[in-house]
Amino acid sequence: MTEFAKVGSMQITLLVLGTVLMIVSPLVIAIIWTKKKKERFTTVLVGAATFLLFAVILEKPLQAVLIAPTQMGLADTGISQFLNARPVLWAFIVGLFPGVFEETGRLVAYKTVLKKRKNRETSISHGIGHGGFEVIFLMGVTYATYIAYAVMINTGTFGTVVDQVMAQAPDQADSLMTIASGIASFSFANLALSIVERVFAVLFHIGASIIVFYACKDKGRFWLYPLAIFLHTAMDFIAGLTLAGVWNPPVWVLEGIVGLFGVLTFCGAFFLLYKKDENVSGRTINQDS
Repeated sequence: MTEFAKVGSMQITLLVLGTVLMIVSPLVIAIIWTKKKKERFTTVLVGAATFLLFAVILEKPLQAVLIAPTQMGLADTGISQFLNARPVLWAFIVGLFPGVFEETGRLVAYKTVLKKRKNRETSISHGIGHGGFEVIFLMGVTYATYIAYAVMINTGTFGTVVDQVMAQAPDQADSLMTIASGIASFSFANLALSIVERVFAVLFHIGASIIVFYACKDKGRFWLYPLAIFLHTAMDFIAGLTLAGVWNPPVWVLEGIVGLFGVLTFCGAFFLLYKKDENVSGRTINQDS
């Protein structure tokens, strides 16, 4: 049986802290915002549902079928082989999918279930829901899973699981061993980096939600919708280049670029669109839906 070094109490404590922060913080922010602005919490929930439907249920499986069908239990196709042989194009597709799906998700949400909510606060409420649920889904659930893995490692059952997976899917077993190594060395710096990264990501989602909101609100500014797709695609394309091994910058450089996208997108949307919108009397419209 494969053996792993026991996970220290400090690592487990940090993982528990990370789980709590990644799950509780988005909820607290959403509650404070909706109470302060007298916004309906359902707008936040629509934002969360937008991410769940368009990013998790639709985007990820379709992207996997296109570029990594073997992960879905399917055979490689000519398209997947073509893309995997061209890492820059592969990285572009990795960025394009979330750009198109998530920004279209916002558009659909504003055009359907939120179509009567015209007050500008709706855009931020939706962004908090979208970005906040991403934090919970990606980081909160991941850290909670790591805690379970840590317990399994310390009780000696994780090695048995890895051996079983190794016999059927060696690549997945390698991933589990990499995760185990990461858990054993998990530090405060890792947690802090994750928090900073998620803050920038949420800022981006709020900014993108504002941009698409005004694309829907003003027909003359519908060009803001493809702008949101472009910004989202560009940000994830850069991350895709690192995943493809085309570019391997220091972690702080990559996080700095992602942070720049998040801050600039949020500030641009907030100050050029949200703050300039003087039509803040849409409370009655918001209460109608």
